[in-house]
Amino acid sequence: MASREVLLEVKNLKQYFNVGKPNMVKAVDDVSFQIYKGETLGLVGESGCGKSTTGRTIIRLYDATDGQVLFRGKDVHGKKSKSELREFNRKMQMIFQDPYASLNPRMKVSDIIAEGIDIHGLAKTKEERMNRVIELLETVGLNKEHANRYPHEFSGGQRQRIGIARALAVEPDFIIADEPISALDVSIQAQVVNLLKKLQKEKGLTYLFIAHDLSMVKYISDRIGVMYFGKLVELTTSDELYNNPLHPYTKSLLSAIPQPDPISERTRKRITYNPNMHDYAEGEEVKMREVTPGHFVYCSEKELEQYRAMSKK
Repeated sequence: MASREVLLEVKNLKQYFNVGKPNMVKAVDDVSFQIYKGETLGLVGESGCGKSTTGRTIIRLYDATDGQVLFRGKDVHGKKSKSELREFNRKMQMIFQDPYASLNPRMKVSDIIAEGIDIHGLAKTKEERMNRVIELLETVGLNKEHANRYPHEFSGGQRQRIGIARALAVEPDFIIADEPISALDVSIQAQVVNLLKKLQKEKGLTYLFIAHDLSMVKYISDRIGVMYFGKLVELTTSDELYNNPLHPYTKSLLSAIPQPDPISERTRKRITYNPNMHDYAEGEEVKMREVTPGHFVYCSEKELEQYRAMSKK
């Protein structure tokens, strides 16, 4: 893993809202991770844990309160010239959660997809622009007749495909998929995820895939980070996370995944996570520590020894 190229590095990222007020919300609190070129990093956790805010801060929809986001070694935040911003915006794109709200209802599909092409000057003529739109529609499983329609004429799954085509239009290297399937029917979810996997293989894309459906995240992700109340609490490969979860919150999340067998579903025990169980002493350093190679857990020095003992069993 060490020899692979780091495409994106998040260092001590903080995103606080209502800063300075007594009810300040620490939506993202000192989060650090790396994403390697060509991989998919899944980010999971319950609603409100800060995973979508992390994605939106990375891509500058929010200005970070503190910390760094390095894309190919260059800091995304801070003062940037227009040309630098344009380059970042081209190389980093986002697929949004709600395919109903993220498409302008007054624009034709061809104009929605071509917006990025126009901004970045990627087509010299109207004919080239239209050819590119048709090519993108076909790439995501739609056809050229769809170009002159409006978003309300499409199903949720089709709208999400339009959103994917819009993200691909500027030929990005990195895509943040913010719960891209949670608003879709279960039958359509697998189609969209398979499309994302296919596109990744064909175009060498790198993904940050944000979701709360753990079984779908396992299917698409190489590594998975688990978030709880703004903190990253566990990070490892997808197989290791499912086969050997260490943090009690990760165990509680995995115990909530429905089982296909009705008998085991009725009898199995669900694990409830209580954050007070850690009982950290005042001044005790709690941070992400490497328990086994590539498997990081948010813990104290004392807990680290316990987790190491658990991982040997």
